[in-house]
Amino acid sequence: MSPTYVLGIDSSTQSCKALLVDAETGQVVASGRAGHPGGTQVDPKQWIEALELSVAGLLERASAVSVAGQQHGMVALDAQGIPVRDAMLWNDISSAKQAEELIAELGGAHDCAQQIGSVMVASLTASKLRWLRENEPENAERTAAVLLPHDYLTWYLGGRKEMTTDHGDASGTGYYSTAQRRFLPEVAAKALGKQVALPRLAEANEMVGRSSTGRKIAAGTGDNMAAALGLDLQPGDVCVSMGTSGVASAVVDRSVHDGSGLVSGFVDATDRYLPLACTLNGAPVLDFGARMLGVSQKEFSDLALAAEPGSGGAVLLPYFGGERTPNRPDATGMMHGLRTSTTREQIARAYVEGLLCSMRDAVAALEDATGVETRRILLIGGGAQSEAVRRIAPQIFGVAVDVPQTAEYVALGAARQAAWALSGASEPPTWNVADSTRYEGEARPEIYERYVHTRDATAGWN
Repeated sequence: MSPTYVLGIDSSTQSCKALLVDAETGQVVASGRAGHPGGTQVDPKQWIEALELSVAGLLERASAVSVAGQQHGMVALDAQGIPVRDAMLWNDISSAKQAEELIAELGGAHDCAQQIGSVMVASLTASKLRWLRENEPENAERTAAVLLPHDYLTWYLGGRKEMTTDHGDASGTGYYSTAQRRFLPEVAAKALGKQVALPRLAEANEMVGRSSTGRKIAAGTGDNMAAALGLDLQPGDVCVSMGTSGVASAVVDRSVHDGSGLVSGFVDATDRYLPLACTLNGAPVLDFGARMLGVSQKEFSDLALAAEPGSGGAVLLPYFGGERTPNRPDATGMMHGLRTSTTREQIARAYVEGLLCSMRDAVAALEDATGVETRRILLIGGGAQSEAVRRIAPQIFGVAVDVPQTAEYVALGAARQAAWALSGASEPPTWNVADSTRYEGEARPEIYERYVHTRDATAGWN
């Protein structure tokens, strides 16, 4: 009997990845990839072009397909389903002022979090709708429907018939109630200034359509939700992902409403919840450090490991693209504690420690909001490929750090969702969890304490 294959797609900020996976075992049998353009605003047709390139030769071999996509992006469509403008991505912070307006209109930060699970920030789709209303009123008036990136690609694969989404990705829009698990169309209308069509909410294991070649299409989800599925994240685990951004996430059994705004209370891709704290600055911090020192990533890692813990007092605040945790959209990067005796090794280590301390901020916020103590860290993403990051991480986090073998976990999670929907079962299939390497080390709390002191002392500087 020939195996049944499913296709998982990860349409991320930087590229589109596709994995053809054995539905029973989870073994990856083939893959495809195509790049996305840079920038924080992108023509959605370029996602379609990348998707078609990445799935070429794979889609026809799959029985079912699922798309996971970057969260929050605003795809505004006219009455004919044509984008009225380029999609505004999660990392476009133009709408910071509009986010503040919506917080006030929703009754303040606490009430906002109670209603939508999060305090509104520029990343969330609702703030971008308000930006559209205030800055491009003609495009706002033309907008008849709004989708997220994964919704748009799922709709495209299904022949542009019914618009659907899932609860996980929907929970990052700013017009969805995580407590009631439903859209809040009145909030979307408040943001845009008019009623707008929203996609139908599908269940996580639901088939929502068929491709032109008859392949079944699952509901899909957001990239963070898919990563949790791909890693089989369990209670007590915190996934720290260092990609373009940094994300700390955990699976819990109740909805989270953090009035501080540090933790977004999302829904996961099952029946549970996925609170997460996100930073705007991830692995590119390491790229910047290597470029400033004129070395390769390997040389940069070696330099960092050659320096003593604490970097001789040098502290980096890695807020190069503004920041979300803490919420400082106008901040810039800052190096503090430099001396004439500071070495290249110490500067390299300060970059690594600063990035990890920023992620420690996210983990601490997650613990405060959920009351769940972190038992272990799962470290993934491009930044996790740095040996310096792996070895220094236990000193910063104070717990063991497991680095799963390199894999496309978002695409793998999407494939697992497709296999789940294809099976008709009540729970996702059990696949062999990837082997991981454990890193342990003596906790060095003084490093994080110095970072926190610098972070707080410089609040409001930029």
